[in-house]
Amino acid sequence: MHMADALLAPAVAATMYAASAVTVGASVRTLKKDENMAKLPTMAVTSALVFAGQMINYTIPGTGSSGHLCGGMLLSSLLGPQAGFLSMVVILAIQALFFADGGLLALGANCWNMAFYGCFVGYYLLWRPIMGSKLFQGLGAKGAGRAKIILASVLGCVITLQLGAFSVVLETSLSGITELPFGTFAGIMQPIHLAIGLVEGLITSAVLVFVYEARPELIMDVASAEGESRYSLKTTIVILAVVAAIVGGGLSLFASANPDGLEWSMFGNAESGYSENMGLDEENYGISSGAAEVASSIQDKTAFLPDYAFAGSDSAAGTSVSGLVGSAIVAAVAIAVCMAGGFFRKKKEYANA
Repeated sequence: MHMADALLAPAVAATMYAASAVTVGASVRTLKKDENMAKLPTMAVTSALVFAGQMINYTIPGTGSSGHLCGGMLLSSLLGPQAGFLSMVVILAIQALFFADGGLLALGANCWNMAFYGCFVGYYLLWRPIMGSKLFQGLGAKGAGRAKIILASVLGCVITLQLGAFSVVLETSLSGITELPFGTFAGIMQPIHLAIGLVEGLITSAVLVFVYEARPELIMDVASAEGESRYSLKTTIVILAVVAAIVGGGLSLFASANPDGLEWSMFGNAESGYSENMGLDEENYGISSGAAEVASSIQDKTAFLPDYAFAGSDSAAGTSVSGLVGSAIVAAVAIAVCMAGGFFRKKKEYANA
């Protein structure tokens, strides 16, 4: 669901940058250094896992479309909404700058659409209430925990992805892109992202159930007393890191070639015998602006692995290298942001003492 710069008027893009920047600032202010230091290993591996997971597009049968993990619900359920949102911003920024995935002008909108809803709406309105409820008590403490994780993950991913998809439609409408009329575009975007969200919910629940079995205290709103840990913290982190490496460096080679939900909605997939949908020209659509041209020129300089490949090469090794290098960069930057947030908060508290 990464938006391209051509889908946004500069004024709309600036507004979304402002909204996302305010949320970043508020999130940084909530970070507590001592608490975050304990979460650094988890933050590093889960951020890397989400980056790698976003490289794998899974086919939506019978549609000619595909989807990929967003990851907001996964990160917020392990790190909390604020740290989860910051991790998502890091992922999306690195994707735009180093891999030309998503427009740089559209980065603020992509952070809002793909991170805000999953991390904040998903956590506060779905995850925390469900995890704190008395649902599934007849299954015992451990069984109830698993069932609530699955329910919260699936509902959270489905609903927040619907909100993100609707925001894309709204943003293009406000940008004045007449080729994407609001009602028709929404009528295509919402159903396909319903299916994509369902698959993401199942993936998210599978990861979280593993963590719940391995180290239940790593999951937000779950007491460690709900069950014994199957693995040590170190072993759990290593397993997640290995999975991230396998996904990014290996499984990414088998990603679906079908367009993702947003691209499919705009361009269709007539070449494979499916609908044309909005039927836009992939080479000439949306809005041209000076701001978009500047953003594109910056990306041309910073993207050293454009489209997750070696420049000018179709070698599969480029995809594997992109997955491994990108995951490592995301892990390192996520840790740096978390530590910096705690540092600046500590300095402020010291100054006000």
